[in-house]
Amino acid sequence: MSYVKFKTPDKVKEQIVSALDKVAQTRDSKIRKGMNETTKSIERGTAKLVIMAEDVTPPEILFHVPILCEEKGIPYGYVSSKEDLGNAVRINVSSSAIGVENEGSGNENLIRDLGNQLKNLNK
Repeated sequence: MSYVKFKTPDKVKEQIVSALDKVAQTRDSKIRKGMNETTKSIERGTAKLVIMAEDVTPPEILFHVPILCEEKGIPYGYVSSKEDLGNAVRINVSSSAIGVENEGSGNENLIRDLGNQLKNLNK
């Protein structure tokens, strides 16, 4: 069993990384980094988008995240590696999961469109 619920095409993964980089550059954005912070953000209902790495070991540590996202109606997706995820949000360490709470001014459509695309993949 795995926490990866659907296959994310490489093109979509590139869009995710690009969008996260743009959000991380925005001054008034808020991104929760790491599994614990992301889980809290989902449970509080403040996350607008959740992204997880596919290479997390052991996989059980992220097993609950897709289930919580589905319960709360939060779009979620995957990137290939923890390093890609950490670099996308401009931190110098790898990250198993991130949650976007505030996309920053000017990025609203970017995150909404990406969320809709990920929801369609999850059907």
